[in-house]
Amino acid sequence: MKDLNVIESNNNIIEINSLTKKYRKKIALDDISIQIPKGKIVGLLGPNGSGKTTLMKVLSGVICNYQGEVFINKKEIGVETKKIVSYLPDKPYFAKWMRPVDVIKIFKDFYKDFKEDKMMSMLDSLGVDTKQKIVTMSKGMIERLQLSLVMSRDALLYVLDEPLGGVDPATRDYILDTIIKNYNPEGTVLISTHLIEDVEKVFDSVIFIKQGKIVLFEEVDEIREKYNKSVDELFREEFKCF
Repeated sequence: MKDLNVIESNNNIIEINSLTKKYRKKIALDDISIQIPKGKIVGLLGPNGSGKTTLMKVLSGVICNYQGEVFINKKEIGVETKKIVSYLPDKPYFAKWMRPVDVIKIFKDFYKDFKEDKMMSMLDSLGVDTKQKIVTMSKGMIERLQLSLVMSRDALLYVLDEPLGGVDPATRDYILDTIIKNYNPEGTVLISTHLIEDVEKVFDSVIFIKQGKIVLFEEVDEIREKYNKSVDELFREEFKCF
């Protein structure tokens, strides 16, 4: 399979040069170089342990001890990039005592681009009581709440780690619809998922990552034309031994 780490653009949101991240002796990211343009929905696809979450944590500024260069909107990872990156981790991060109203207040204080009116509109469509304790909510409702918070920011980069993990098909549809309707059209969305067949319809391009290395980065339309396969079919072929 052809190794393609650049989709041509003079307007990149992400630029990574020789990124390596190790956990003791284990290499999580192995000399990655890639450029991702603005205004795209990009799938980050790979088996468990391939480096997806580590890459997303680097981009969101959660991990900072790595080798190589990482730029978001021409800025090195740091305080300034956190202002323009909206990150959805793969696990809930709410304290048990919190209610939606508490989390909204925190987001308002931390992020100037947080749109409270957009957030309240999403919660209203969900029928969520803003004073209900999050600990009493179902997993699907917590997923929706967390995604609504992330998508209520007017960010330039949305980093979504397994937003569809462990939720029912109806919730998946809501999540996809929320992403498509609410992301900043001038921004980029990076989504990791194992549910490729359900999600590939929204991708403009996809990245395949295997054992910390990027093995493919191409437009979805080019994949279908070049390989005569869907993204899901090509993924299954590439990773059939994993």
